[in-house]
Amino acid sequence: MDIKSPALLKLKGALFAFLGLLSGGLLLAPVFSWQALGLLLICIWACCRTYYFCFYVLHHYVDPSFRYAGLIDLAKRLWEPGKPPHE
Repeated sequence: MDIKSPALLKLKGALFAFLGLLSGGLLLAPVFSWQALGLLLICIWACCRTYYFCFYVLHHYVDPSFRYAGLIDLAKRLWEPGKPPHE
């Protein structure tokens, strides 16, 4: 089921942001330190950059015909023996 309503899409984005802030806060609350905060922020940044690379860079800069449905589909296509990832 695809969400087509702009209001529901905005709500979904807001819920993702809320969950991210809540889980990060709960993770840091019992053992807060500046080092733990810094490492958590680096972890989040690196994961976001990896996601951007997988879903934007590969398609726009490496091979525009290379399409896949998600990270599991990407991994299957990259590890398939004897078949280039863009076929």
